Order: sequence, then C-alpha cells, then structure tokens
Amino acid sequence: MADHNLLSLESHILREEAAHPGSSGDFTWILSALSLAAKVIAAKVRRARIEDVLGTHGGTNVHGEAQQKLDVLANEVLMACLGDRPSLSVVASEEHEEPTILRLEGDGGKYCVIFDPLDGSSNLDVSVGVGTIFSIIRNDPGIPGAMETVCQPGRTQVAAGYILYGSSVVFVLTTGNGVDMFVLDQSIGAFILVKKGLSMPATGKTYSINEAYRSTFPSGYNAYLDWAHGRGYSSRYIGSMVADVHRTLLKGGVFIYPPTRKNPEGKLRLMYEANPMAMLIEQAGGKAVASSATNGDGVDSVQRILDIQPRTIHQRTSVILGSASEVEAVVQCL
Repeated sequence: MADHNLLSLESHILREEAAHPGSSGDFTWILSALSLAAKVIAAKVRRARIEDVLGTHGGTNVHGEAQQKLDVLANEVLMACLGDRPSLSVVASEEHEEPTILRLEGDGGKYCVIFDPLDGSSNLDVSVGVGTIFSIIRNDPGIPGAMETVCQPGRTQVAAGYILYGSSVVFVLTTGNGVDMFVLDQSIGAFILVKKGLSMPATGKTYSINEAYRSTFPSGYNAYLDWAHGRGYSSRYIGSMVADVHRTLLKGGVFIYPPTRKNPEGKLRLMYEANPMAMLIEQAGGKAVASSATNGDGVDSVQRILDIQPRTIHQRTSVILGSASEVEAVVQCL
C-alpha cells in the first residue's frame, strides 16, 4: 500500500530530513523556495501568450544573447523566492554577470544556488517544453569571494534538478541518493511524487543531436553518427535541453552537444546546465562526459563532467550524457 500513498515534494523532503537527526532544516527551506518558484513560473509559462510576455525583452544577457521576456520574469521570480532563505549565502544566475552575495557564512549562509531560470526560452513562441535547471553546493567560508566560492567542480554538488514546463510540470531532483520525480497537480497546487529511485534504461537506440551542424563537428562525432545510422538508431532532437535530457532520462539513449569549429570548448554552460544534468544522469545509472577539441577537428580528451574544475562561472563545455553503454559508444568513436 505504501507505493500508492500520496506524497508531496515538501513531505518527501521533510521525511528525508527526519532520516538525518542532525539536520537543521536549512536545506529543506531552499528546496521549498525552488518548489514555490517553479509553480509561479509554470503559471506564467502557461499564460505567456494571453499575458503577452512572449518574444524578446529588448536587452541581452551576459552571453550576448537576446533576453526573452520570460527569461527576465523567471529570473526575478527565482531571486524573489530564494532571497529571504536564511541559509543561502550566494545565488548565481545565468542571466547575471556576477554571483550575488546574500549573506556571509557567519550570518548563516551555508549554501549556494546556481540556476538557469528558463532554459530553451527561445522555443516558448511555439509552445515547446522549456525548463529551470538548478544546482546546490555548500558555501565554503575558506574560499574568498563569491565567484571563487561557486566555481567548485560538479562532484561537490549536494543537490541538483530541473523543472520541465511541458504538457505537465515535472520536478526532477537528486540529493545524492538517487533520482526522484514529481508532477505538479494543478488542482491542489502541489508536486506529487510519481517515481522514487528513477533508473534510466541501460541502453537505447536513440541519439539527440543537432545534425544541421554536422560539417562543423570534430571527425569522431561524424564517425559516431555513421555508426549509429548503420545500426538503425533513431534521431530525437527537441532543441530544449531540459526536454531532451528528460526524454533521455526516461527512455534511454544519448544526448550530445559537441564542440564545433566556432565553439571548440562547446556551447552549454558547465555550471548552469552540464553539472546539474550530469549529477542527475549519474545518479540514475547513466554516464556524463565532455570532450575538448582545441583545433576544431580532432578530439583532444574526454573527461567526466563532474570532475571538471571550473575557471569561471560562465564557462562553456561540450556534453555527452545518457545511458552508460550509449555514451561509451560515442566515446569509442572519438
């Protein structure tokens, strides 16, 4: 009967907290803030066309990309929900050039939250699934400066997750003890646990990559695509990382965002996108690596994403993640 009991995200977090007698509840408050922000953003996404908040905002973010109206709105919502959490020391948003210091360790700041407020927002105009990605790390009082504090390798994350705003609103979370999935029940306003200990399929004959740029990929990636075509693999690419990774997590296969001649280090953000997704994939039994191609053609090295030491908060990387055997097939071709 326990498998059929209703359990909300908040109840799940409190139950996990009870299993650790030394818990202060500070971490619980942060996840609660992310849950609240997700509900607000989900409501705004669903009413985006009605409320005329589609299209560009008129400005650009730190990456030189045109900001969508909902990018700005989602960022404001997350900052507002996280701002008064007493255990938060630093927040870092993809939309901001510098991390924001909320309070020092001596004032109770134990954690840092890093987030991409609305990944895939350029797809909003055509109602494609978009999402929020977040990563939580401990504040190290021994590290001077906010930038240095958040630039920790992904293996130090204490939690990571994403919220997918699609046909349903899905909250996927790991705190380092497996992956749990929650779905927002709009009628009661709560995220309900639908899958505990999610394990991704060991294999999956599906790859997710933007093949339009194939001529700019290092040769090893083209060798993999030839290999996959010859074995009857299917291509599934949405163009919204949260949606693509969510499908890969549930169905198996591999998600690939290669380096190109234009972006030899890759294009996805290590801290905001790659690290949290890599933690989720590994916790679900998969594998997540990155490759570098300094000359734009050959691959120089392959490294576990969670072991990369960030140089800057906005550092970019390539990504290969998914079912362990499928990731290995790509690596063998590289």
